[in-house]
Amino acid sequence: MRTERQHLFIDFEFSMPERNVRMKDFYAEIIEVGIVSVVNDQIIEQFSSFVTPLKFPKLTERCKTFLHITQQQVDSGLSFYDFIRKLEEFNKNNLDTTIVTWGNMDMKVLRHNCLKAGVKFPLNAVELDLSMEYKRFFGDQNQTGLWKAVQEYGKEGTGRHHRALDDALTTYNIFKLVEKDKRYLEKPKPTTIGDRVDFSKLLNEFA
Repeated sequence: MRTERQHLFIDFEFSMPERNVRMKDFYAEIIEVGIVSVVNDQIIEQFSSFVTPLKFPKLTERCKTFLHITQQQVDSGLSFYDFIRKLEEFNKNNLDTTIVTWGNMDMKVLRHNCLKAGVKFPLNAVELDLSMEYKRFFGDQNQTGLWKAVQEYGKEGTGRHHRALDDALTTYNIFKLVEKDKRYLEKPKPTTIGDRVDFSKLLNEFA
């Protein structure tokens, strides 16, 4: 019997300090979330929302410009606590779960934000940094950016880069491509005797 397994492809966008301006005690906060829940290779749920920061609710001009996110969007987003409750829902289905992110910052910032807000980390799952898997698989010296990686496969990212759900979907697409390549390498096509022996040369010897 096949065990049901859930993969959560998660991407967060974070608040950013103003460039060259010292902001006392500033730390990055999650301001947008994109999640794709995949169970046994089928997308079960897609979730996208803005999140209102707790500590620094006013976005910097640099952040708004870089991410194309407005103050009004984060002001009308989920509260941080409702966002945490939403994440907890993905753990309530009793499935073996793997969280897949591109890079390790998403989970680091989530843990730090939970610590600052005094709430328990909401996810109980194996964590996979797909950018490191990609780096090891292709033997690259440096980590590759998400959209550069998908373009190296001859594909394009989904939607717009630095939109959380689009990046989560792009991460899912790369995951499928890498897994397909892994399976291909693990199960090489069996060679036939014709692949091993050049029969034309053999026949010439007996001609």
